[in-house]
Amino acid sequence: MTKTSMSRFPIHDDLTAPDGSVPVLRGALTTAGQLPNFLGVIAGAPAALRGYARFRAELRRGSLGVATLERIALAVAELYGSRPGLALHTRTARGAGLGIDDIALAREWDARDPRDAALMRYLHAVADAGASTPMHLHEEALEAGWSHEQLLDAIAYLALESFTAMVNVAGDVPVDGSFEETRQLRAA
Repeated sequence: MTKTSMSRFPIHDDLTAPDGSVPVLRGALTTAGQLPNFLGVIAGAPAALRGYARFRAELRRGSLGVATLERIALAVAELYGSRPGLALHTRTARGAGLGIDDIALAREWDARDPRDAALMRYLHAVADAGASTPMHLHEEALEAGWSHEQLLDAIAYLALESFTAMVNVAGDVPVDGSFEETRQLRAA
């Protein structure tokens, strides 16, 4: 029998979550079919769950393509050491058309395409909270063809994925699927 990690926070479902979280969780279950452990964790704080869901929904209608969003998510998950984020975004990046080499580069804040690489370098500097983002990286991203709107959407997505990674790491949230395995082992 293998040991499966347990979250430091309760992982809720629509039966155990506080009332304020239930509508969002039910909507997520309808859309995704399976509730990610991360959502189950933040369901313990209805305001955080509602804010997260609204922010993510708005960014889906933003100016960035899915492959770009996945690159950002992979880089952030790597930065924070978020195992659930790396597992999820490796899978979804493949579905968005990124190859194995693209995924490895994204985890290093890089890309084969010079335009994408300029954005990733810029965002890496933005993610470095202890430093001011160098102007030349901002200018490089603009010169590579990214608009101000796209840069702001990218920064917003960076923030959203950073929140996700912080919760995953602070809560020691298990990779999706492993919580269900643990629950079944306890029931046996």
